[in-house]
Amino acid sequence: MIVLTQAAVTEIQRLQASSFKPDSLLRLSVKTGGCAGLYYVVEFASSARARDRVYESHGLSFAIDEESDRYLDGLKLDYSEDLMGGGFRFQNPNAFTSCRCGHSFSVEST
Repeated sequence: MIVLTQAAVTEIQRLQASSFKPDSLLRLSVKTGGCAGLYYVVEFASSARARDRVYESHGLSFAIDEESDRYLDGLKLDYSEDLMGGGFRFQNPNAFTSCRCGHSFSVEST
């Protein structure tokens, strides 16, 4: 299960409105790369793909591809602003280590 905080939902809705695509679907995924080996991708899409899992939180729909879903199960996506600027914050119980920026992580080897 993925949890979006109200602050994250508000920012996502603001981004949708500013791009004139209020019906766009939020897509969360994980790609190989970044400082720690894997990194988060947050983007908008016009629709879900065939193998996506679609979730809803606070009335907002979002999709996660099947491969990324295993890395993101239990993720809490937040948004906050500080003196260095605003951004999404990822609290991922699957992350074994994270980089300083918080956008890259690794998982424990099995």
